[in-house]
Parts: sequence; structure tokens; C-alpha cells
Amino acid sequence: MVNKPETRDIKKANVVLLSGFLGAGKTTLLRRILSWETDLAATVVVVNEFGDVGIDGALLKNSGSDVIELTSGCICCTLSADLKQSLHNIWKRFKPRKIFIESTGVADPGSTAAVINEPDLARYMTLSKIITVLDADFWEAREVFGPLFFNQLEMANLILLNKIDRLEEDRISQYLNEIHHTLPNSQVIPTIHCAIDPQTLWATAKPKTPGFRPIEFYQPNPTTLETRPAVDASRYVTFAFESTQLIDENCFRHFIDELPWEVFRVKGPVQFADRVALLNFVGGKSEWLPWQGSPQTQLAFIGWDIDPDEILKKAALCIKKLKT
Repeated sequence: MVNKPETRDIKKANVVLLSGFLGAGKTTLLRRILSWETDLAATVVVVNEFGDVGIDGALLKNSGSDVIELTSGCICCTLSADLKQSLHNIWKRFKPRKIFIESTGVADPGSTAAVINEPDLARYMTLSKIITVLDADFWEAREVFGPLFFNQLEMANLILLNKIDRLEEDRISQYLNEIHHTLPNSQVIPTIHCAIDPQTLWATAKPKTPGFRPIEFYQPNPTTLETRPAVDASRYVTFAFESTQLIDENCFRHFIDELPWEVFRVKGPVQFADRVALLNFVGGKSEWLPWQGSPQTQLAFIGWDIDPDEILKKAALCIKKLKT
């Protein structure tokens, strides 16, 4: 009989999975959490980018922790083997105390959790918490996004109802009540820019009830569906726009304002004549932030059933305008 290596005395790594639909604020939350840590020497961050351009990894590179990027796919499906191998490598190399995994906006946390809970990984790490960031604007349109959107919420120990500053005051209470009714076993906290204190974030959440699936969540709103077809996760499209040349700001802002609704997400730095700014575009709304990284345009696009060439041609026009 061959004895297995003793693992009872191994101090396991605590894994925290950050979930949430496209642009909800997962990277903002992760940066906030990392800012609390006084010693990040034993902390590793795994970032899953759906496209080829790794924007979130660049945003986290000065956090003080080791950042591992998985790109060109989703860790819940095509990259699940990569995630498993990466976690094995992380344990062998770092023996970390904490591992934060920021999943892509189209990832099902249930599938990712299954990888982490596989016996050979569970010997060294434990999934301590799933936190889902919910863009408040997306809750009202929940029937459009379907089961993937709901799974991200159902699996969560803690839900951050983020960007409530964009809601009318009466909507905040309405949404909180609706979420508690739909997901009674989840802790829900309203936030602005994912602002939450460490004690609340790490507080023990209610135990989850497996298999709770309220039927009313899936009932489509015919009026809404007339103008917004249901999202099919298999038809997501991701592509990048990159340039080392300057971008005409007026042209580019107009380009962003005119994007079709099928473009859910645009994120990355844009090099204007006087500065480089970080664009954070979600569902028709744009936010411009300071950028301290490489001075070039590097944008990741995510959309549904769109022609990337048409979008890229229009973006390129903002380069040509500076040449004339």
C-alpha cells in the first residue's frame, strides 16, 4: 500500500472568486481589496480576460501582488484546464496565503468553483467566498441576459449592488427588495465604486441553498424583448483596437457615442494629443479615468453578434483625421 503525502498540516490558501457581468466593477473591487492588505507578499491575483488584450492585468500590476493573466477565453469553459494548471503552478511557486480570481464577465462561477474544488487542488486551497458585483442598471434588464446572469448571482455569498449613484433613490430600495426576494440566501450590499469596508466584505454570509431557482426570474418581458433580443453567450464576440498613433479626441468620443447597443463593453487606454486616458465603457455609458501605463491605444471590445471589421474601420477613422 502506497501512503499518500500528509496534507493535514498544510495551511491552505484561501481563494476568493470575483464574479459579475461585463463592466460591473470587478477590477475596481479587486483594487480596493488589495489596497487594504498591508502585506501582499503571500497574495496572488489571477485575472481572466475574455479577449486577447489584457487591460485588467495592467491595472493591477502595481498592486504589490503577483498577477497571473489568462486570456483568449473563459476560465469556466475553454480555459478551465489552464486555470487548473495555473493554480497548481501558483501553489508550487508561491505557497500563497490568499488567491483572488477575477473572472471574465461571461464566466459561470459554478464551473470555476468546480475546478477549484477538485480533490487534487482542494488539498492545498479552499474556495472561501464568491463575490458577485452587479451593475444596478443591469438588474432591471435581467430577463435579457438569461441564466448566465442569474447563475453569477445565485452562486454568490455576497452581492454588491454597484453604481447605485446612477439610480433614482426609490429604485435602490426597489432593487434591493427584488434581489432579496429572488435570492433570499445571499447577502446584498448597495455600493458606489464598490466602496465597502473590510469587516463587511469578510463577514460570514448565510449558507447557500443548492438548487434554488425561482421560476419568475426566467419569465421574459415581451415589451423589452421587442427592442432587445436575448443574449446568447455562445455568440459573444471579442476583438481589440490597438494603435501607437495619436487619436483625435472629438472624433473618438463621437465614435464611442455612436456604438451600437450590441457592443456591451470597451475598456483600455486611449492616446490623445495631450494625455492618455482609460476608457471604461459599459452598456452605452462611458467613464474616463487617468492612465499611468504604456502611452498607446489598446482597447478590448466585447459585443454580441457584431461585425468587428465595421467597428474597427470606424475607430481607425479617428487616426486618419489627425493626418489630414
